[in-house]
Amino acid sequence: MADLVIDPSKGITGELTPPGDKSLSHRAVIFAAIAEGRTEITGFLPGEDTLNTAKAVRMLGITVEEKGPGILSVQGKGLNGLSEPSGVLDLGNSGTGMRLLAGLLAGQDFFSVLTGDQYLVKRPMGRIVEPLRAMGAVIDGRSGGKLAPLAIRGAGRNVKPLSFQSPVASAQVKSAIILCGLYADGVTTVTEPHKSRDHTERMLRFFGASVKEEGLGVSVRGKQPLRARGTLEIPADISSAAFFMVAASTVPGSDILIRNVGVNPTRTGIIDVLVSMGADISLLAPREQAGEPVADIRIRYRRLHAATVKGDIIPRSIDEIPVIAVAAATASGKTIIKDAAELRVKESDRIATIATEIRKMGAVVNELPDGLEITGRERLDGATCESHGDHRIAMSLAVAGLAATGQTVVRDTEWIETSFPGFERMLRQSAY
Repeated sequence: MADLVIDPSKGITGELTPPGDKSLSHRAVIFAAIAEGRTEITGFLPGEDTLNTAKAVRMLGITVEEKGPGILSVQGKGLNGLSEPSGVLDLGNSGTGMRLLAGLLAGQDFFSVLTGDQYLVKRPMGRIVEPLRAMGAVIDGRSGGKLAPLAIRGAGRNVKPLSFQSPVASAQVKSAIILCGLYADGVTTVTEPHKSRDHTERMLRFFGASVKEEGLGVSVRGKQPLRARGTLEIPADISSAAFFMVAASTVPGSDILIRNVGVNPTRTGIIDVLVSMGADISLLAPREQAGEPVADIRIRYRRLHAATVKGDIIPRSIDEIPVIAVAAATASGKTIIKDAAELRVKESDRIATIATEIRKMGAVVNELPDGLEITGRERLDGATCESHGDHRIAMSLAVAGLAATGQTVVRDTEWIETSFPGFERMLRQSAY
């Protein structure tokens, strides 16, 4: 098991470009597989999670070739071009890969099995299994289908369109239903309590499909052909950039430029939260790539103050809450994070794990059922911390170590490779 040793930094400086967006990488290889024609994906994140999705797509009979670092060539076969896999599809640690592929496979006319590592098989799958069963798929799994492995007998030509009121704002739930809905004879609609990230809707439009959005509802008509568009360029992942944004906002002497970052409005909660805490952040050279807004982001150090983070901003920043907690731990005043109960069913219970670990560094934290209360202090203390098998917890603690007095050791950090290969190298180049 790899440990990450972090010394205090005197400033986060220079320029960097994080790896490609993880959410977009999953979707790009899946949608390219069911489009007609060849798609070259550039900026693909070569992390364990996304590579497992690409491997699964290959097992479904699609040619996926690696042409170079972050470049995949996918020969799509159209909506009905997938074939029954000869083995189990292992998604490793990826909840996104499993849930999106479950939606896709629920619309096929063959049998398949999805599984994952010891952490993924504990994560809730009932939230997608229930609506996919209502669309005609036969799905079984542990705990009545609430947990993986999932055995799926797709509905094929008998996929039923669905109007689904989702109890949670989840892009994974929404995307699974929409993927299955592509095979229905009719219109499938998903309505959420808050708007979740809309990468699936944008990418469907990129591949030529018509998607209707009205209020908090998204509707897709089934049987629409998807067509390859040549090159699909994936921007850098704002969830990866977030660690450097918080680092530069909490370490005195910092001034950093993060290039080519996706700034989809459904994902920029981290920027809004940091600005509400007084951060000095500028978005430069705004542009668009494959239907996604992109910009360069400059962050200069400014002492943060407390803020309340709740409501609609939570779905737009859910993956960044652990590192937002680190920012709060060094901000003046008491920061309150609420409405984030979803964090309890991620790769770890992220409310409990981040609270436990930053307490070791001297933070004053009160754990709430759906969030945290964090009273900041000027500097944290170096400590030995655990990742809990969670890549975002591991990276958040590394960022905390940069703003601490004394050395910090983060144990069991190999999980970082699932989403941010090269994180340690990039961190050391900018921090020391």
